[in-house]
Amino acid sequence: MSEFRPEEGIFDLDDVRIAVIAARWNAEVTDGLLAGAVRALGRHKIDGNAVEVYRVPGAFELPLAAQQAARTGRFDAIITLGCVIRGDTPHFDYVCSETTRGIGEVSLKEALPVAFGLLTTDNLQQALERSGDNEENKGEEAALTVLEMLSVFKQMQGK
Repeated sequence: MSEFRPEEGIFDLDDVRIAVIAARWNAEVTDGLLAGAVRALGRHKIDGNAVEVYRVPGAFELPLAAQQAARTGRFDAIITLGCVIRGDTPHFDYVCSETTRGIGEVSLKEALPVAFGLLTTDNLQQALERSGDNEENKGEEAALTVLEMLSVFKQMQGK
């Protein structure tokens, strides 16, 4: 089990809407991340019409899609899910760096919780371990992160 796990609690989050944006690239992995995120949201009674899933080609497209989702004003939080596996060229470094920067920028510019569910692994086995139906599923962690952030925001607003 990882050292940090978002707090698993009872979130008082009636009427929240969450966009989940998942890359199609490395689908074997991203499908597992998506399943983990949906599972975690469902455990906290956030499902059905409260969750909208969108697929994009790859990790590099996650920030732009997150920005578009945020700018619709329809969502209270966004979960981004993707996977980049190290190869023999510097492509890995560029994609990881720019995707990470872009997702963080969307969260700050749009003042919205945007969960970072991007796996950056050395090999496929590491990615599969972090996207399987187990306690290490980073899609589940990303979902719990946005729920916790939404709860914190609600507390800050005195609600």
